[in-house]
Amino acid sequence: MSGGMRVVVAGSSGLIGTALVRHLVDRGHEVRRLVRRAPRGGDEIGWDPAAGRIDADAVARADAVVDLAGVNAGSRPLTPARKDAILASRLQTAGLLARTLAERADGPRVLLQASGIGAYGDRGDTLLTEEEPLGRTFFADVVRQWEAETRPAQDAGVRVVHLRTGVVLSPGGGALGRLLLPMRAGVATRLGHGRQFWSWISLADEVAAIEHLLTAPVHGPANLVARADRHVVLLDALRRAFGARVTVPVPAPALRLALGDFSSEVLGSIRADPRVLRESGFVPQHATPDEVARWVRTARPVP
Repeated sequence: MSGGMRVVVAGSSGLIGTALVRHLVDRGHEVRRLVRRAPRGGDEIGWDPAAGRIDADAVARADAVVDLAGVNAGSRPLTPARKDAILASRLQTAGLLARTLAERADGPRVLLQASGIGAYGDRGDTLLTEEEPLGRTFFADVVRQWEAETRPAQDAGVRVVHLRTGVVLSPGGGALGRLLLPMRAGVATRLGHGRQFWSWISLADEVAAIEHLLTAPVHGPANLVARADRHVVLLDALRRAFGARVTVPVPAPALRLALGDFSSEVLGSIRADPRVLRESGFVPQHATPDEVARWVRTARPVP
């Protein structure tokens, strides 16, 4: 699709949010970003999720809201306090936006709400469509509560899509941030035994999929992945693309010690199937490990 929509984006300063805003603007959409300080221009809207405050009139002038807000789960050790912050940041933002849209009959009728494939937990080789039950890990419980916060908007007739995003592959960080530095030095780093499934999507396809879902007749959960491959298969494609000649295994116990509960995100096996996205007509630009590996090597990071 091209141009025309007025879109409010929460969480616009993160990896996905930064790329999404640029993508939407380049495609001719009008984007306004939610900010937690005094707005500095017409493209910003003020809000304070912790206090339950938002400029509802400004939001009501949009056609759709994309909520990507939430504390980064992988940037620090998952202490009890950090876990509380991860959960609270997601419930506060999703809940405030859902209630705001529910209360404004003249407001946006589309809410694309961030979520994650961590919802399913470690499921081995099982192919996971959106109809699969949620798991019982910390991240699955976060997703369960996170998605439930959108209920007021759904009950009010807003089309809500839960963006269950997989491993986002980008040249500028994200899931690959800790792997690309040694890769560029000729060393590929295998995490654990490597047989776990990683359900992945390129950053370019992630933002294109979000734009697609602004108008596609989809509601409820949607697995935002291009495909799922075993970690070692994806790693081999990256190794070939970067010309890395050495592969160094990082044992699972060392990862669990270093990453704590977050180790489940890299060692756990989640073989997600993007059935909803596929059946809605979305076709990823990077659909194989070799294609995405070449793109990661040659693409410019989003500034």
